[in-house]
Amino acid sequence: MENNNKPSEHDITEAVAQRSVANPSENGVVKVINHGEVHPPFSVLWATVLYCAEFICASVLSSMYHKTEDVVWMGLTITFMLVPSVLTQLTLTFVHRDLGRDRPLVLFMHLLQMGPIIRCIEAIVVYCQAGKNEEPYVTISRKIKLKHGRGLGPAFECEIGHSERKLAVHRNAFKRTAVIQAFLGSTPQLTLQLYATIQEKYILLPSRLALMIISLISITYGALVCSVLAIQIKYDDYKVRMKPTAYLCMILWRGLEIATRITTLVLFSTAFTVWVVLVGLINLFIFFFQPWVEFWARRASLPENVENNFSKLGTTVVLCMVTFLYACINIFCWSAVQLNLADHDLVEKQPRWRSLAVYYTLRFVENVTLIVLWYYFKSDFYEYVCTPLLVVQLIVCYTLAVLFMLLFHQFCHPCRRLFHYNVEDCLRCACCWRKKQSQSLAEQADDPQVEVPPDLTNHLTVKETDILDDIMEAA
Repeated sequence: MENNNKPSEHDITEAVAQRSVANPSENGVVKVINHGEVHPPFSVLWATVLYCAEFICASVLSSMYHKTEDVVWMGLTITFMLVPSVLTQLTLTFVHRDLGRDRPLVLFMHLLQMGPIIRCIEAIVVYCQAGKNEEPYVTISRKIKLKHGRGLGPAFECEIGHSERKLAVHRNAFKRTAVIQAFLGSTPQLTLQLYATIQEKYILLPSRLALMIISLISITYGALVCSVLAIQIKYDDYKVRMKPTAYLCMILWRGLEIATRITTLVLFSTAFTVWVVLVGLINLFIFFFQPWVEFWARRASLPENVENNFSKLGTTVVLCMVTFLYACINIFCWSAVQLNLADHDLVEKQPRWRSLAVYYTLRFVENVTLIVLWYYFKSDFYEYVCTPLLVVQLIVCYTLAVLFMLLFHQFCHPCRRLFHYNVEDCLRCACCWRKKQSQSLAEQADDPQVEVPPDLTNHLTVKETDILDDIMEAA
């Protein structure tokens, strides 16, 4: 007679977890077996919706430009629609390695520029079929659990099954396509349509307005993906979970930063059409060659195993494409990562607050310079617009973007307790430095014969974190 009181998979998981916690292994690792926790592919679905919506709106707007014989606007709109679409198809094909597999339907859908749709359907099918049959694990993921931004206890090992592994591949592929779509398609598309709206005396077509809104959402989402990926890459050993307040702060930070930057460039282009091209090329060349200059200064060699089938020439081409995307991102917003072409992951994993401070300082100065030049050399077309108020609004909006960025890193960053230095430390150090400078100047004014020796020890000391203390005590 069969026993109907068999323990369920969830009970087995809890029993194994409790037994492991009670008797931890010698290396301090708690092993948790869990095959049933598979999250829905919301990011895949959202990226597919943005891709389809932008493609459809751009097609409708191109047909309207064709009817009104606006050949220039139509050609540029189609270009900014097809170029990121083709790159998206190539990225999905490359990530899933479909060229060496017998999948004619999938390749045909990619030729029709409908690759994200078939990939999204595949991800939904995998999610719906997950958990129905017991499947062996593919790999083991080891993470350290974080609570309130600091590590707790030993690491956890989780077994990852086939379904979860397939969904992870889909998510990673669509994260790449979201960034490509945002900064190689949506950003120039939004800039073009805003410029066309101003040149056509603010004639805002419904299809153009819809395309501009979708493009702005796509760019903001792409910037969010860059920020989250930077956190996941740097803190790969930790189980990172973003809170809703963190996402809200990041949306405000990225949205204000991108909207202000694009508006500034468009307004400047209405007064200096040729000079704005020069400004864009200078930014592109600086951010494109910066990683290569650092690579040559280190006298490093090309990373190995970027792709097993790639030669040195193929690896160089891939690195150039990655660097070009990195430069396009930094033209409009902070990329959240620093490239290291000598590393296998191509990302600098050490935090560089100085780079962040220098970027936003120079970008703020550049935006103010461009908007002030536009204000003094603008045409009579803006006589019915309160231009001083517009200038102040753009400056205030970018300042708010920087403020939300500081708030995110100080209060909302999931791993803020693991920082050696945070925003408060940097501000306190700057204030103390100014106070010491003022005191030394006052002493020199009171007693000019006394020479005050230079303070050579005025630097930031390394701030030990609680997680490091816990590790040292455990050792």
